Amino acid sequence: MKLILTAPVEKLGIAGDVVEVKDGYGRNFLLPNGKAIRWTRGTEKQIEGIKRARDAKEIRGLDHANEVRGQIEELSVELPVRAGAEGKLFGAVTAADIAQAIKKAGGPAIDKRTVQIAKPIKTVGSHTVGIKLHDAVTAHVSVAVIAAAAK
Repeated sequence: MKLILTAPVEKLGIAGDVVEVKDGYGRNFLLPNGKAIRWTRGTEKQIEGIKRARDAKEIRGLDHANEVRGQIEELSVELPVRAGAEGKLFGAVTAADIAQAIKKAGGPAIDKRTVQIAKPIKTVGSHTVGIKLHDAVTAHVSVAVIAAAAK
């Protein structure tokens, strides 16, 4: 089965790559999870759009990854969430919440899939989160989870 990747897939390729995979892998994993689209002559034109979007938010090389790591690690990130009286959250902090908080704090726009949370964040306080910018570069940012003011 010939597919065009729309997201990076480990040991397969990055967004915009045309890959040949077994039918079951493509039909049961890549297509339902939105990581690929079927290849046709018509979708061949979409490859350029996918590659342009990838280049706009991609970390370009090791030097650029180290520069972005410096920007992210300097940030003071606060994330207001609903919490109970004892400091327990109503739910958990997600990778998307952290990515949005980093952008709001003045950092670069990062993909939520690059945020690495060791264990679910379910309490108020300071938590360290990893952000994989490059194969060799991971930024660590301290996220201060604070109780939001009641409305």
